[in-house]
Amino acid sequence: MRTLYLYNTLTRKKEPFEPLHPPTVGMYVCGPTVYGEGHLGHARPAITFDLVFRYLRHLGYKVRYVRNITDVGHLENDADTGEDKIAKKARLEQLEPMEVAQNYINSYHHTMHQLNVCDPSIEPLASGHIIEQIEMVEKIIKNGYAYLSQGSVYFDVEKYNSLHHYGILSGRKLEDLVANTRTLEGQQEKHNPADFALWKKANPEHIMRWKSPWSEGFPGWHMECSAMGAKYLGLPFDIHGGGMDLKFPHHESEIAQAVAAENTQPVKYWMHNNMVTINGQKMGKSLGNFITLNEFFTGKHPALEMAYAPMTIRFFILQAHYRSELDFSNEALQASEKGMKRLITALETLKNLSPSETNQVDVSSIKNRFYEAINDDFNTPVLLAHMYDGVRIINSIRDGKTTIDAENLGFLQSLYDTFVTEILGLHIESIGSSGDEKMLDKLMQMVIELRKEAREKKDWNTSDKIRDDLKKAGIQIKDTRDGAEWSRL
Repeated sequence: MRTLYLYNTLTRKKEPFEPLHPPTVGMYVCGPTVYGEGHLGHARPAITFDLVFRYLRHLGYKVRYVRNITDVGHLENDADTGEDKIAKKARLEQLEPMEVAQNYINSYHHTMHQLNVCDPSIEPLASGHIIEQIEMVEKIIKNGYAYLSQGSVYFDVEKYNSLHHYGILSGRKLEDLVANTRTLEGQQEKHNPADFALWKKANPEHIMRWKSPWSEGFPGWHMECSAMGAKYLGLPFDIHGGGMDLKFPHHESEIAQAVAAENTQPVKYWMHNNMVTINGQKMGKSLGNFITLNEFFTGKHPALEMAYAPMTIRFFILQAHYRSELDFSNEALQASEKGMKRLITALETLKNLSPSETNQVDVSSIKNRFYEAINDDFNTPVLLAHMYDGVRIINSIRDGKTTIDAENLGFLQSLYDTFVTEILGLHIESIGSSGDEKMLDKLMQMVIELRKEAREKKDWNTSDKIRDDLKKAGIQIKDTRDGAEWSRL
């Protein structure tokens, strides 16, 4: 089996992937908080860890993939005070909180399926695991790392840091955290400004509440992942993923809670995808600069020049390494669409090639380059570059300039089909934003073929007329060494 290397945020280096209990892999990824429409920033972790999930299964592992849904305990400004974000939306829209959550979950699932994201093995809700969270809080109190204050329970960060390192994941120091902690309402309940809530006593107007040994209230935001990860994967488990913005305080606090409750590091490999930005600024609801995925799919947003199909969004995200920032622009998305179509066209060409008696293609070398790229911490940009190198070979075979025999043709077809559809998850039938788009692409391929025949006959007048008439209609034909490509002007 080929060796897969992962960049481990905890150790800050690439490490060979060695599961704790092979051939089973436990993977937990922080899923959505259900209080608003999903945007491009939400698509990135979903697609990033869908790739991880797909590839691990391709390697033969049995993967238990847990992706949680936060439907309680996420307070305004990610703090320990303020109103629950879902309860606030429920109050404003005069709905039950679970009604708000279910509406969002339905929408989220629909969007993920459009992006061809696989369903997780288990998708637990925070509100469905209150008992497990209470039990974990009780363990932390028993072990001396938490205290009760006015009906709420807080994690004692200073006590924990005296024996362990609070900041091991993010590289932060407690003294810096204390110095930079904002003064917020409710901080007087804490022994230390850096302490965080494990359980919060509900105010009289708070809608979402449960009974506990300490008060009627709700769990702190960080508790859900610790409790549900332990329940479904055991401690420690193999991979924990999420966005870079969750590294601190969410994932840092998860580590502290697990060590305080069970005296063990909870996760072997921590993986974090970077942010999606607009003009260099993080895309997010709090900044008011986000574009919802439905707006991308319909084109109904002033920042969008056109509608973008779900597979274009998926390909756009895969074109960048998951640990790199990804900056949105219409130009970048349109370039992604062209690049994806080039790859899909080559896949269709490959399926229709006829073998020769002789062979000039080193398929094993192509295969090795594909696997070397994806095994290098899922380096999809390098993988795609190698795949485009292969496209030139495919087009050369089509044009009769290179030969390939039946055996190697079968290997090459299988290789591209595996990487394009099984691993990268590009759903070929979904290419194009509508049936009209697919029909236009088919018609353009016919026009390109007619123009190619005219050029081969040196009928330059017909060739130029096709090109010029298409330009008047808003379509550009570009001749490349791999053949002609079309795009909208």
